[in-house]
Amino acid sequence: MKFFFKVSLYGLIYVSIIFFLAFMFIVTAKADLIKPNPNIEPYQVVKIQLNGLMKNNQPSTNYGIKQVWEFAHPNNQKNTGPLNRFISMIKGDNYKILLNHKDHEIKELKITNYVVFYEVIVLDQNKIYYKFNWQVEKHKNDGPLKNCWLTTMVSAPIPLSSSI
Repeated sequence: MKFFFKVSLYGLIYVSIIFFLAFMFIVTAKADLIKPNPNIEPYQVVKIQLNGLMKNNQPSTNYGIKQVWEFAHPNNQKNTGPLNRFISMIKGDNYKILLNHKDHEIKELKITNYVVFYEVIVLDQNKIYYKFNWQVEKHKNDGPLKNCWLTTMVSAPIPLSSSI
């Protein structure tokens, strides 16, 4: 009887561990994108987007690009979308250096009540620094995005130097 109890107890522990790991995988694999809301400050918008691009395919393919799309101003989405076209644009020559980059630095250049300008320095996978001008605006129109900070412009990259 003791042997059966030990086997059952170990079996129960084993099954519990398997269920826990499966649950953690499902939770991680289905991580929700961060949605714009009025409590997210302009700096945080840029940081959320850059962090997504830094780990673009985690937890799923193009997750980082989709995160950027969430914080793109509706006018930008209209001009660069739909999402599949936006994904192609980000993977194109001008912006692909943002994908899986090694590091970034965000510097506020100018702030008004409705617009904030940033200088973003990115260290790409080849250890080359690039500068981007990044602009976010507070959405003024009624609706679910009212008073949310959204990206309205990201410049083409300006190569700076190598880190080597």
